[in-house]
Amino acid sequence: MQKVIDTIEDRIKEEIKPEDLAKMAGYSPYHFYRIFQQHIGYTVMDYVVKRKLQYALYELVNGKKVIDIALEYGFETHSGFTKAFKRVFGSPPSLYRLHCPTSLPPKLNLMNLHEKEVGGIVMQPKIVQKEGFTIAGKTYESKLDNVFYTRDAPAFWDQRIAPEEAIETMLYEKLFPKKHGEYCVNLNDREMNRTFTYLFAVDYDREDIQLPEGLTKLYIKPATYAVFKIPPVDVEQFVSAIKGTWRFILEDWLPQSSYEVDEQGYDFEYYDELCHHWLHEKITMEIYVPIKEKVGIDSYVSRRN
Repeated sequence: MQKVIDTIEDRIKEEIKPEDLAKMAGYSPYHFYRIFQQHIGYTVMDYVVKRKLQYALYELVNGKKVIDIALEYGFETHSGFTKAFKRVFGSPPSLYRLHCPTSLPPKLNLMNLHEKEVGGIVMQPKIVQKEGFTIAGKTYESKLDNVFYTRDAPAFWDQRIAPEEAIETMLYEKLFPKKHGEYCVNLNDREMNRTFTYLFAVDYDREDIQLPEGLTKLYIKPATYAVFKIPPVDVEQFVSAIKGTWRFILEDWLPQSSYEVDEQGYDFEYYDELCHHWLHEKITMEIYVPIKEKVGIDSYVSRRN
């Protein structure tokens, strides 16, 4: 599988036929398609198209015309490229140009992802700018050393202190947020390294509702975020996929990207209807990491000059 993935990378601008990949792997096409989807989390051609579009993002942010990118990556028309792009990323290229990473997608190491138990391939994040917003909810504590940020303790749920459904229901009944979605944020600061305080919250966006006793309010200031969606997985893999994605972000994506964590912001986990296993066969969630451009020696000298 790694050889297949590497070949797709090397031939990313060429026409890639799944039967050729099957022959390389030494399997019949039928068996290869099944094994590929089992290990990668996507069908062969779905993965190829997604990967082509990830590289196209890099071309977009560097100012290439959409029609030139479309032809370069094997899409016959501007409209065909745009249609595929919208299907994968949810917005047209012209809009996504404003919100895409400024670096090439990192090389994929399947053994590395397997060891992290990610559950599939983590696609390039969407870069978004969020206005400040307020959330409110219930806090939970656990004893963990040297935990300052959400990213220091991946998967709150793995601490076996996940909020009961009654708490979640209570938050919606008391606060009436305008949209569905829960946040998990670590509230610790650098003076607190013996306990781990997690806030399980929803949007607190109605001025006519007073904060109920026993709940904690938190204002999250405006920030730029890299938003990662974990690979869709079975419910039994959910916790390990969250933890694995956090590790991928910190150990693989950030070091290879042109960004660093903005320590002035909050990183948080966001759960909406897509994590409801009674609604979806595979479930997912999002991780928001506050970022800023890395300042290297070259850019520092350039700015001083």
